[in-house]
Amino acid sequence: MRRDARDYQILFLSLFLVLGIWARDWTLRSEMIGVAIVTCLLTQLIGSLAAQYWLWMIGRGQTTPSCDLPFNWRSPLITALALSLLLRTDHYTTMMVASGLAIASKFVLQTNDKHFFNPANFGIVATLLLTQDAWVSPGQWGEDVWYVFIFVGAGGLVLKRVGRWDTTVAFLGSYAFLEALRNLWLGWTWDVWAHRLMSGSLLLFALFMITDPRSIPNARLGRLVWAGAIALLTFILRNQFFIATAVFWALFALAPVTILLDQYWSATRFCWKEPPQLELPKPSEVMSG
Repeated sequence: MRRDARDYQILFLSLFLVLGIWARDWTLRSEMIGVAIVTCLLTQLIGSLAAQYWLWMIGRGQTTPSCDLPFNWRSPLITALALSLLLRTDHYTTMMVASGLAIASKFVLQTNDKHFFNPANFGIVATLLLTQDAWVSPGQWGEDVWYVFIFVGAGGLVLKRVGRWDTTVAFLGSYAFLEALRNLWLGWTWDVWAHRLMSGSLLLFALFMITDPRSIPNARLGRLVWAGAIALLTFILRNQFFIATAVFWALFALAPVTILLDQYWSATRFCWKEPPQLELPKPSEVMSG
């Protein structure tokens, strides 16, 4: 098995796209997927080169290497696939805006060399706010039981490699509990409760978006509190304000809270791999050369 869990995530998200085109969503267009992939990769390349140049200019390369350096292609590809799965638009420029903003947020909106917005989520919400021709189709995957097994099995393999099962369990457990209380209060049958939880988009969010280890709280306790808060806000937005895309707005609204949680509960920051140590030449070596 390969060491980098992102390889499995890329594989599964790609399979979900194929599954969506073949069986579910005819609004998926291959050329729009291509636009998302190219834009994300180009933006990542530009951002990585700019960040490397900035570190070299201020002389930080030797002491504070970044987890995003040098250029990595896996993370922007994952973002592009996630945008292709969830975001819909009829215009290439809108998808370019979503993809560009998603990747740019990693380099601009960060603290202590860590971005706190999930790139795909940021791109989706920002595009919904800034344009008039983008939408999210939360029910595109339906509520079939076999989708649940596919998503949980694929997501479980990735989370096992990354070690972020706690975040998914905290979110789904909290949200399921809140929906169960509402179900009891309204006197509905339990098939209604199951129907609201067996959403493919909800599972994609819980398994592949809210668990991004580079943008969620570092400490386990912080992740549990944060995931529970997102579940609560999702529950309120969905049932009180009837927002079908509540999970994406909840994650967007509470993403900056990770800064406070990381300060309150300190823990080692996640890196996909050990960052390279960039050594700058010493002044004496430069003079002797």
